[in-house]
This record gives sequence, structure tokens and C-alpha cells, in this order.
Amino acid sequence: MTDMQRGAAEFLGTLLLVFVGVGSAVAARIQGGVVVVALAFGFVMLVLVYTIGPLSGSHVNPAVTLGMLLSGRISPLGAVAYWIAQFAGATVAAFLLWVLTRWGDVADQTGALGTNGYGAHINRFGAALLETVLTFLFVLVVLVVTSRAEQTAVAGVAIGLALAVAHLVGVALDGTSVNPARSFGPAVFEGGIALRQLWVFIVFPLLGGVLAALVAPLLTQPYAPPSALGGTEQPGPGTQPA
Repeated sequence: MTDMQRGAAEFLGTLLLVFVGVGSAVAARIQGGVVVVALAFGFVMLVLVYTIGPLSGSHVNPAVTLGMLLSGRISPLGAVAYWIAQFAGATVAAFLLWVLTRWGDVADQTGALGTNGYGAHINRFGAALLETVLTFLFVLVVLVVTSRAEQTAVAGVAIGLALAVAHLVGVALDGTSVNPARSFGPAVFEGGIALRQLWVFIVFPLLGGVLAALVAPLLTQPYAPPSALGGTEQPGPGTQPA
């Protein structure tokens, strides 16, 4: 597998994530509400994990790639290549959505091309805190479940559900970013306030990714029976009592 294939997988995966996820907000936010948007993001993420995961790991998110970099699971050069592919994929997806709303007779139900923002339902501090916590949750789930070989078969389900949960919490407040590339693409074509507020949705999701990388090792240590600590030995996960 070449670096070009991995980069292409990240480009395509991010494009599809943004087109489907943000597209659900643009085209169905009023009829479907927060639940439809959250499920669209969660389901497309689940599908991508099993589709491009074997190629690139299905990061499709600069915050996830940063967490992987800090965890030693991708090289600095590989991370830079992923970031370029992710931002490019998100930008192309946003362009396609922009075309649909301008010439495809699709009404933009968000009024702002599905961009993230603060001021109406949450202030800047609140958005920063929200994005840090929600991205921490999402990246933590990604780092933990992908580090456990016994969870490989269900990793996509856990990751998709984590992204859906993040959107259930955040869509009504700031549109939910948890992904700098997802925020970047639509903001470029929307411009104005969305572009001026974009830094919040880049900096704080990345901060959440850093925090997740720091905490993940605490949740991925090998199981140590209590007897090793001087207690009474009990069967551990995946073992049978003697």
C-alpha cells in the first residue's frame, strides 16, 4: 500500500463525511432536526471505518490524526500528508454543497451552508469548551477501540456512535465541529462570520485531540490481576476461572 493510496483514501473519506453529514444539515435540518444530522454523521463515519479503514485508518479528521501522531501511530510526515488530504477533501465537499444550493435548486436549511458558529445559542467560551470536550470524547474512543485487537470487528460501530452522540449534543448549539476540516470547507464558501469564527473550530477540536492522546494510554494498559497488586486473584477479561 502506497502513501498515495492512503492519502487518496483520506481525501475521499473526508469528502464523503462532509458531503453527507453537512449535506444532511443543509437539506434536511428543518424536517429531520438534530437527530437526522447526528445519525447522518454517525452512519457515514461507521461506513467509512469499514470501507477505508484498512487503507488509511479512516481518520478523516485532523484532530484524530493529531491524536494518532502524539500516540506514535503515524509519522509526522504521514500526519502532514493526511491533513492536506483531509482539508482538500472537505473543501471539495463544501464546493459541491455550495453548487447544489446555488444551481441545484436545494434550499439551504441552515442559512449558512452548514457552517459552525457561536453567538446565537452559545458564546465563544461555551463553543470552545463544548468543542474541546466533544472532540476529546470522539478521539478518545477512536484511540482506545483501535488499539484493542479484540475490538476490531466492532470498532466502526463504537466510532460511529461516538460521532453521533457528539452531534446530538452540539448541533443545536454550535453546529458541532469536532473536526477542523469539516469546519474549514463550508466556512471557505460561506465566508463572513463563519470564516471569522473558524479559528475556534480548528484550535479547540485539536486541543481535544491532544487531551485524548494524553488520556488514552491510561485506558489501554494490559489487564493486571489484583493478585499482582497483593490482592485476591480473580479471573480477568477473556479468561476462565481455574
